[in-house]
Amino acid sequence: MHVRRGDTVVVIAGKEKGKRGKVLRVLSKKERVVIERVAMVKRHTKPTQQNTKGGIVEKEGSVAISSVQIWCGKCESGVRVRNSEGEGQKKQRVCVKCSAQVEAA
Repeated sequence: MHVRRGDTVVVIAGKEKGKRGKVLRVLSKKERVVIERVAMVKRHTKPTQQNTKGGIVEKEGSVAISSVQIWCGKCESGVRVRNSEGEGQKKQRVCVKCSAQVEAA
């Protein structure tokens, strides 16, 4: 998987195209990601002890992992990443365009 929890990503396809956000969860078996404030869905919930009122709750839905790219702050765009490791350094993800290190927030 090219995306990890905490990464800032941009959606490159679908009805949410162009939106940016932080990855909250990666659903690896389904090959989907949940992104903050992207693909909002409404769920009708019954009253419970935690939520005594119930009602309609808005929460994040999931987006296909193939529809997102990691956001590079230096390039100011969505980019592919490559793994690189220098001599005596840990393996790290770098931007293909500008070779800047991509860090999870």
